[in-house]
Amino acid sequence: QVHIVQSGGGMVQPGGSLRLSCAASGDIFGIYVMAWLRQAPGNEHELVATIASDESTNYADSVKGRFTISRDSPKNTVYLQMNSLRLDDTAVYYCTVNLLTGRYWGQGTQVTVSS
Repeated sequence: QVHIVQSGGGMVQPGGSLRLSCAASGDIFGIYVMAWLRQAPGNEHELVATIASDESTNYADSVKGRFTISRDSPKNTVYLQMNSLRLDDTAVYYCTVNLLTGRYWGQGTQVTVSS
């Protein structure tokens, strides 16, 4: 079994910062890509950022320069540092972990940016 547990999130004012964490545990024999996605009400899932096993990263244009994805491979953990948050960053954020056995999702965490 694989367990993906997210933490972080909450409510912040525009311009503020939040940090999300996501830890994978269980039957893990090698993690490939780790990613963060988000889903705002009424919208499809949007890919926010990815980080590969070689730590190469990709970002959605909407978050470039504001968000940073990183990983701690020995801890099987991925982070998303979100700075300069905007109202349109409000969404449920999900982490995903690609393993040999498939893609696994975290439980989701709400991020609300509001004045």
